[in-house]
Amino acid sequence: MPLGQRAGDKSDSRYCGVEVLDFPAGEGLPAVLNHSLASSFDFILAPLVDPNYRPAPGAVLPVSASDLVLGPAQWSNHVVGKISEWIDLDAEDEQLRLDSELTLKQEIAWASHLSLQACVLPAPRRSCGNYARVVNQILQGLTNMHLWLRLPLEKSEPMDDDLDKVKNNNHMNEMVDSWELWNSFRLLCDHSSQLCVALDISSTLPSINSLGRWFGEPVRAAILQTNAFLTNGRGYPCLSKRHQKLLTGFFNHYIQVILSGRSNHNVPPVSEGVLLGDENHTEDAPVRHALSPYLDYTAYLYRRMDPLPEQECFEINYRDFLQSPLQPLMDNLEAQTYETFEKDVVKYTQYQRAVAKALVDRVPDDAVSTTRTVLMVVGAGRGPLVRVSLQAAEQTGRKLKVYAVEKNPNAVITLHSLIKLEGWESLVTVISSDMRCWDAPEKADILVSELLGSFGDNELSPECLDGAQRFLKPDGISIPSSYWTFSYTYLSLIPDVQNIFDIIDCLLMVLCRYTSFIQPITASKLHNDIKAHKDIAHFETAYVVKLHRIATLTPPQQVFTFTHPNFSPNASNQRYTKLQFEMPPDMGSCLVHGFAGYFDSVLYKDVHLGIEPNTATPNMFSWFPIFFPLRKPIYVPDRSPIEVHFWRCCAPTKVWYEWAVTTPTPSPIHNSSGRSYWVGL
Repeated sequence: MPLGQRAGDKSDSRYCGVEVLDFPAGEGLPAVLNHSLASSFDFILAPLVDPNYRPAPGAVLPVSASDLVLGPAQWSNHVVGKISEWIDLDAEDEQLRLDSELTLKQEIAWASHLSLQACVLPAPRRSCGNYARVVNQILQGLTNMHLWLRLPLEKSEPMDDDLDKVKNNNHMNEMVDSWELWNSFRLLCDHSSQLCVALDISSTLPSINSLGRWFGEPVRAAILQTNAFLTNGRGYPCLSKRHQKLLTGFFNHYIQVILSGRSNHNVPPVSEGVLLGDENHTEDAPVRHALSPYLDYTAYLYRRMDPLPEQECFEINYRDFLQSPLQPLMDNLEAQTYETFEKDVVKYTQYQRAVAKALVDRVPDDAVSTTRTVLMVVGAGRGPLVRVSLQAAEQTGRKLKVYAVEKNPNAVITLHSLIKLEGWESLVTVISSDMRCWDAPEKADILVSELLGSFGDNELSPECLDGAQRFLKPDGISIPSSYWTFSYTYLSLIPDVQNIFDIIDCLLMVLCRYTSFIQPITASKLHNDIKAHKDIAHFETAYVVKLHRIATLTPPQQVFTFTHPNFSPNASNQRYTKLQFEMPPDMGSCLVHGFAGYFDSVLYKDVHLGIEPNTATPNMFSWFPIFFPLRKPIYVPDRSPIEVHFWRCCAPTKVWYEWAVTTPTPSPIHNSSGRSYWVGL
């Protein structure tokens, strides 16, 4: 049975397998499988061929059992094949090399005949050119089966607390970065989506940053060795804090565990009561499998994980799913799209707070009865911003006159119905027009918009608000915005303005803006999904995606910033920036598949909205990050910086981004002249 239940999570990480160390000859495989399943393991990693076999003319492949001893569903769902470990396709000995190639192809053919979902390949030596060539040939003929390359989780610079263990083993000079082996192998196999990784986890672990690289790679299994376990005060197996954290990370990234090795703990299986230290707990169940205590502890770690938050449960089906960004200016959104975004309570709560603060600053308490504030919602959609604006007015006791400007004629119908239903006829005027073309009958005190995209400006907020700012009063407030007009009204926001520094502080307090961010990421799954289209255009398109199976390599950096209103006569929304990212010194080499993009904005004063990871608004789901892929992933050597260039380009009918890497190796300039991806004006 699976390790446990976790609300909303139906990933493969719920399943735990066990490695069969001895060859189950004859009819032994069914007995081994039944024993393992009865002991609550979900599958076995088993050799399919006698490891002592060497090719001989006319010899029959000595398989563990006939394909008839198990049903098709058992082979497919409960058995992962293990390829013979003696195979060495890069051996100096020619006969061994030839025997290895023949045997590898025979064993994979047998596994394919059995309809296995996966087979585990032995770890490559430091030179793996011929091994990769043969595997690449095999991959081109496979349909559904995946090959998992087995690799020890090693890094040439172990953590301080691991140094003594490494020195005692006298292998200090032999340690290599297993990620380098993997990277060489998958590059030779042209990033095949059917080539994955199975990591051997032992008692020593590399640094945290080095481990983090693997979460963006196609790791399918963590083979957890029994020698990685410690012994707790009751004599039961347990893991170090670092191992626990790693295993939790694997669970969160859909990586399943396979237990391997001989039992080092002669104890019965335990329940969660024992692991939690229940003094009154007794366990009468007999040991069903030598590794059952290790399975119990692994299941305990899985079950004690926090349940997925409601937001994560909602987003789980969107994880690593590439979507084209919305173009609400060029396209009329559908009702279902409006419906989805209108459910984001957090976003509209923030907007209501911002409008309420703006109303209070705009209208002093002694002028509440005589002043009516003109508020314009540009891009009103089906009316959620109209609703929160009126609620903010009621909350603050201010009078409000609202213009709801919307270009989508279908949404306008809904707006009229909403106003009639709520009895807002005297408060709200609906304008069916593009905000850039509308001639307003009066100037607005407050301009509210919801035009931000995942990258801040990718839904053309700058162009739209530039067109709408002509009907904003010179001292008006735009939400989100930047207003630079300075007056004694703003000075009154700070009780004691003593000097120029107080004035600067005042300006900073009322200054609002939205800023885009990027960071380099490893994202093998996204790269392979784009590669499947077999064209350049998809690699030059930005995607909205709920990032999950990725590795973030450095903290995000700012890209573009926009402020509104912008009354400069030479104002331009074209942008260019060059950024340099420094890799953590203990991470090692890595592969960059592209850049994750985010935005951060201040709606008004201290009211914030954004998805930049360090400052993200909690529990908000209206925006997923944006992903800018690279046509060819960039190999970044240990301690080498990444230099990337980003452009925001504008033409009369469209806006587009271009991007390129110049360090450590140059990439092509992506999306030149907007040939593959652009946003229509």
